Amino acid sequence: MNPSITLSNAMSALDGHLPATDVLSPRAALQSLSAITRGLMAYQPDTLWNTETARLPAPLQRLRHRARAFAQQELAPRALQLDALPHWPVGQPPEALKDMLACAGRAGWLTDMLPAPFGSASWREYRHPLVLRSCIKVEEFSRVCGGQMLLLCAHTLGLAPILLTGNPNDLRRFVLPAFRALQRGEPHLFAFAITEPGAGSDVEEGHGAAQLRPGVVARRADGGWHLNGRKCFISGGDMARSLTVFAALEGEGMASWTCFLVRSDMPGFRATRTELKMGMRASGAAELEFDNVFVPDSHVLGGLRKGWALNRQTLNLSRLPVAAMGVGFAQAATDIALDYACRTTLGGRALVHDQAVQLCLAQMLAETSTIRALVWQGARTWAPRQSTASMAKFHCTDVAMRVVTLAMDLLGSHALDHSQRLEKVYRDCRLTQIFEGTNQINRLALIEDQQEEVLARIPPA
Repeated sequence: MNPSITLSNAMSALDGHLPATDVLSPRAALQSLSAITRGLMAYQPDTLWNTETARLPAPLQRLRHRARAFAQQELAPRALQLDALPHWPVGQPPEALKDMLACAGRAGWLTDMLPAPFGSASWREYRHPLVLRSCIKVEEFSRVCGGQMLLLCAHTLGLAPILLTGNPNDLRRFVLPAFRALQRGEPHLFAFAITEPGAGSDVEEGHGAAQLRPGVVARRADGGWHLNGRKCFISGGDMARSLTVFAALEGEGMASWTCFLVRSDMPGFRATRTELKMGMRASGAAELEFDNVFVPDSHVLGGLRKGWALNRQTLNLSRLPVAAMGVGFAQAATDIALDYACRTTLGGRALVHDQAVQLCLAQMLAETSTIRALVWQGARTWAPRQSTASMAKFHCTDVAMRVVTLAMDLLGSHALDHSQRLEKVYRDCRLTQIFEGTNQINRLALIEDQQEEVLARIPPA
């Protein structure tokens, strides 16, 4: 729903409902009570978007409005065009995508992780957790285009390990020059590289990692390290100029994982291919090759053997925004279904007058608002717990797929029309159940984080 809709201009009532001015309407009935009661209980018609936005602190209300405006003005006009383009060669993105990144950089959407002088976030916004601000932005971008959203947000994911080290020198050397370039409209994207061809979920779960033979290995060299191996499914890895790459030290297991800052122009590094994907097609999922890539000691982030900790905490921060992606897709499906029901007629009246359609829409509205509340509640902390982040990730994305499916049922054959955008929402949403740890892995992560409580309930043998 568009928050700018003027509800007073709507029809007086839907079939099966009384007008809001009728004496039996709850809003009209409240007006007959005392002034004190009216002050506490009475309310005026408004969109759910406006109602929920009003519950946010003022800086986050402004952030949500700005994110929606940018999404509508810059992402929406490019969404279907980018989704329908043929698969482009590695390193040769379409001009529309480069233009979008330049606009996003100048608007501050790629530098809003830090306040001035390191970034574009206002100090008022920065009083609130980074993950909550990220969730608000991600939802609004997802609602319009999953692919463009992912390209913008994968950059934030790539930056997260640097931010988590808390090293001001790393911010000055690696982040500040990139942010200045972005603000000039010159894209300098970051990417997060953990997944390997033989290990997807194993690099996101301790029990699997304990059995894993690392694929990317760092061998000691004079003044630094040589990286060898391959990473795959790296979002934005084909366009990134800086990458936070996780590698095990030679002869050691995953406990030795170390995070290295790799530049795309380092000899021996290249993005070899990108996947021909079902959804989120505007963002490349790249396979990366490391052929004796020399990384100096000064590019080790957080210290040797600290990579596993950085990886797990990055996931705790990033899984809530992935849950917010699900909320955005659920909202998109709800908007599309509601517009369709209002504009499509059967027997001379709009479909929305049918109570079976109203029941479906009510379910979609309720499911979407519920998962949004779960995300916002879980994101109201600077350091999300694994159980909170994983629960939000799997539950919100599963519910989002149910909402999208309801919308497709309501639209029928029209749901498959690319111009309706719903089939794109379905394809984009499906990926949220897979990346950032499959939803099965996230269910296990919830149990892992609560295992002391679970074990305490087992009776002694």
